[in-house]
Amino acid sequence: MTQIQRRPDHHLRTAVTDELAWTPSVNSEEIGVTVTDGVATLSGHVATYPEKEEALRAASRVHGVLTTADKIVVRHGSHVPEDTDLAREAMIVFDRRTVVVPKDSVQVEVRDQVITLRGSVAWHYQREAARRAVAGLPGISGVRNLITIKPSADVIPADLKLKLTAALARHTPGFAQHVEVDVDGGQVTLTGEVRSPAERRSAEQTAWFAPGVTAVDNQVTLAG
Repeated sequence: MTQIQRRPDHHLRTAVTDELAWTPSVNSEEIGVTVTDGVATLSGHVATYPEKEEALRAASRVHGVLTTADKIVVRHGSHVPEDTDLAREAMIVFDRRTVVVPKDSVQVEVRDQVITLRGSVAWHYQREAARRAVAGLPGISGVRNLITIKPSADVIPADLKLKLTAALARHTPGFAQHVEVDVDGGQVTLTGEVRSPAERRSAEQTAWFAPGVTAVDNQVTLAG
């Protein structure tokens, strides 16, 4: 596999700062950036939780950033919603999304404007849909997604491994040769080497698409 040169931290810091400034939904002037060994830490404050998510996504888009650390604080204005009001709004949102997130499958708790989701669903995309459903509610400071995925009795590890390996090959030709898949029940473990953090994330996302997957342990490393 082609070896890649890791970008120096000070170059990454400049690139992340520029990407934040390039992102129109983020007020980059209120966000600080430090980079250590490829890990970008964002600090400072933003006005809304969606802005915080956009800032973290912007940093992760920069080539060479291995992962991000979140130290951003959501700073609300003079009107801070009551936790009971946020909980009520969250349940209204789920009542409208019963096609994607089965009704009564998710429980909501709110404390200090942080929403905690619990319960169980059949697919990873439903768990993510539940998180996205409440992430845009005005006045929240964070979302803790503790929803679990119900293990499926129909999962055959050998079949799941074949299907997942084929999916990886469809998405990026090099994956089939450089990413190994191991399946234990609904647990998928990925190992091997790829060329970029984007490829590493893509491999993990592909694993989550497979039916019956309840957890993904991404041990894929970057060649370098």
